[in-house]
Parts: sequence; C-alpha cells; structure tokens
Amino acid sequence: MNQLKKATAFFLVVMMIFGAGCAQEPLEPEEPLEEESTEEEIGGELILATTTSTENSGLLDYILPNFEEKTGIEVKVVAVGTGAALQKGMDGEADVLLVHAKSREEAFIAEGHGPERYDVMYNDFIIIGPESDPVEVEGLSVVEALTKISEAGESFVSRGDDSGTHTKEKSLWESAEITPKGDWYVEVGKGMGDTITMAEELQGYTMSDRATYLSMKENLESVILVEGEEILFNQYGVIQVDPGKNNQINEKAAEAFVNWIISEEAQELIGTYEAYGEVLFNPNAK
Repeated sequence: MNQLKKATAFFLVVMMIFGAGCAQEPLEPEEPLEEESTEEEIGGELILATTTSTENSGLLDYILPNFEEKTGIEVKVVAVGTGAALQKGMDGEADVLLVHAKSREEAFIAEGHGPERYDVMYNDFIIIGPESDPVEVEGLSVVEALTKISEAGESFVSRGDDSGTHTKEKSLWESAEITPKGDWYVEVGKGMGDTITMAEELQGYTMSDRATYLSMKENLESVILVEGEEILFNQYGVIQVDPGKNNQINEKAAEAFVNWIISEEAQELIGTYEAYGEVLFNPNAK
C-alpha cells in the first residue's frame, strides 16, 4: 500500500512538472542573420584624370554612378588632354588615369609611375570637313587624304594640345611622311570641341574622335569624309597611379576602380551606352 502511495505521488509530481513546461510561452524563432554585402564599402574620394573626349561623350555620367553606389567612393573627374592627365599621374595629383595614347601609357608604366596598364575600350577617329569637300578626300585612305590636303594648302585644324588625339594625329602625318607646317596648318591648343568649331569657321578639315563629333553634329555643317581604317583605331587604357608618390593618393579606391572598370559588369555598361543613335565605345578588357 505504501508503495502504491509513493508511485501515485511520483506520478503527480511528474505531471505537474510536465504541465508547467507546456504552459511556458513558446520560444521566439531566432532572427535570420542579414546577408553580408559582397561589395566592399571603401568610401572617400577618387581623383580620376581622363580626357575631354571621354567626358564629352557622356559615358562617365552613364557608368560612374554604378561604381559610386557599389563602393561608396565619390569620383572627382578631371578632364584634360591625355598628356596633361599623364603628367598629373607623374606628379601624384590623381589616383587613377583613363586615357588614350597607348605608347605613352606604356612609357608611363616603364618609368615606374604606375604598376600596370589595362585595355578598357576603344572607338575610332574620323576626318571631317566641309560637305563641299574642296580637296575631294571623301572615301580616300587617311594617308591619301592628308597628302591631298597638305598639297592643296587647304586649312587643317589641329588640337595642338599634347592630347591623345593630337598624339594620334601626329602619328598619321608621320605615316604620310609629311611635316605639317605653314598657314594652312592651324594649331589651336584647345580641346576637341573648340577645334571642331574652328575648323567649321575656316571651312577646313580636322581629325576628331567620333563621339565628340556626334555630340556636336546637329549644329555642324562638317561631315565625316574619312573613316573605318584600322589606323584610326582609338584604344583607351586605365592605370592606377603609383601610391608611393605621396600619402594623398587613395590606393584602395584606385585599385577598386581598376578592378571595377575591367569587370564584366562595367564592360557590359560600356558596351550598352548609346548616344546620338550609336553605340560609342566597344569594351575590350581582357
């Protein structure tokens, strides 16, 4: 009998404990962990020295917001000629360069001003002039066209500003074995837009990158007369400036920019940028 009472008491204790457990509030599920962003938030400011033709094309306004959103880096664009951009790199006044004079860029690297250069994209140069085409260069090769212009003494307007475009133009005269000089050869020492305007006023010829010409086309009488040759190919490259130049250079931001602009995402953005009815740049980062 005593054993029965003990068993009954034990059973009642167990039931009380079990009942108390059931009466407790259910446990709240744990909050799921927030996914960590795969993009590194670096922040700060990046000084990008690039060319006037790149900025004038509208490309940077199209692609840079993507980079700024991903990294938190504010990009300050300094648009000058390629020669001036490279000099800013040499002087440690820029973090990264986006320019288009490959031989000069390679010399910049060889002299130790930056660790490496990468292809980014390309477009092309064109020879433009009055629709009347007084020298009849339309459809000729570049060398033939420049030869006829110089022999006729017809006005040719050069940027004359040590830019990538000016560097390319000088190489074309060299290919034609011509040293341009005389009243017919006008060096303005200004950007592409001003050069085209001067050529228009003189009813002369000039060489332009296609993007700048297209951006001004609606207000011009000048037309494209020579185009499409491989010699007119216009390659752009990106270079991180040597961070050892001074302690003001934003090394992390520069590295992030280089990695981004040669990435598949940025390359796709470049390849989809259209203006004036045309795709202006062809991405070709490797």
